[in-house]
Amino acid sequence: MNDGAMASEEGEIPQGRATMVDVDRGQRLRIINHLGQQVVDTWVFMRGRADEYLSMEHCRGKLYKLFFEPGDVLISNLRRPLVEITADTSPGRHDTLCSACDAGSYAEYGQGPNHPNCRANIVAAFSQQGLSLNTVPCPWNLFMDIPVAPDGRLSDRPSAARPGDYVELMALTDVTIACTPCTQAEIPISGIGRPPRSVRWARFDPGGHPDAARGLA
Repeated sequence: MNDGAMASEEGEIPQGRATMVDVDRGQRLRIINHLGQQVVDTWVFMRGRADEYLSMEHCRGKLYKLFFEPGDVLISNLRRPLVEITADTSPGRHDTLCSACDAGSYAEYGQGPNHPNCRANIVAAFSQQGLSLNTVPCPWNLFMDIPVAPDGRLSDRPSAARPGDYVELMALTDVTIACTPCTQAEIPISGIGRPPRSVRWARFDPGGHPDAARGLA
């Protein structure tokens, strides 16, 4: 990290599967786009539960905007605060509208019925934890740029996230944050001609974050 922060733990979020990271209240998690442009489907769940999760529709209604930014508190489907956005070094375009890609969406694109997909990745990650995820919530699509035209129509363009850009979230309660690099390659949301690739995560304890020295952590 180049801002003086000392991570208590860090790791890779490999492409092709979902990675789940427990974040205790007061800890911060950075999702780091170390290679640039990679879209990351991201979910936040109340620790140990599949039925309370970060809800895009509730956040949009609470904040009354489509795109979230530092200082925003993001809430669950039960309207309880889960995380606060404490930093975003990217251009700040993170889609809140599109569902996770799934087998059906790839079949519609003519890419076959068995294409790897983000829905299957998050379901498999829960299964490995001994939990069932019967309904996959809409993810927060970090670094995904989906412009909304004045007439309400959507389009897509390659992510503008630069190598090393990150989003940092502070847990307001004990949560599990799940991320999977999007498997979509035919639509160049993660860069023209770039295959899906890994991103990284870093977790910070309250005392190890640079804001602690300024009394802000």
